[in-house]
Amino acid sequence: MKNLTLIISCLFIVANSCTNASEEDLIDATPIIEDITYLHDVKPIIDNNCISCHNNPPVNGAQMSLLTYQDVKNAVENRGLISRISSEDTGFLMPFGGPRLPQNLIDIVIQWETDGLLEE
Repeated sequence: MKNLTLIISCLFIVANSCTNASEEDLIDATPIIEDITYLHDVKPIIDNNCISCHNNPPVNGAQMSLLTYQDVKNAVENRGLISRISSEDTGFLMPFGGPRLPQNLIDIVIQWETDGLLEE
């Protein structure tokens, strides 16, 4: 009888110590917002999607180089880069002749401008 009481007590303790909290419940779901920077976030987008034409010198009718931080910053501030990559008009859209950039990449460039066009 003692053993049965002990077993029932242990089962009761184990059952009450369990929760339905998942690991996600224990981790703060609020993302840490980091500033978007040219070197970490924007340069890879430009290198993978724009440099084939916007090199130095520009080729295939490109009007400007996007090779450096200053080039890309100037393109955002003065040359309408965000309008070009965000456009739905295929005649205005960049990359020229290619598919529109995925929205998540466009959003990174927009957020970079919002964050102050940080280099690093």
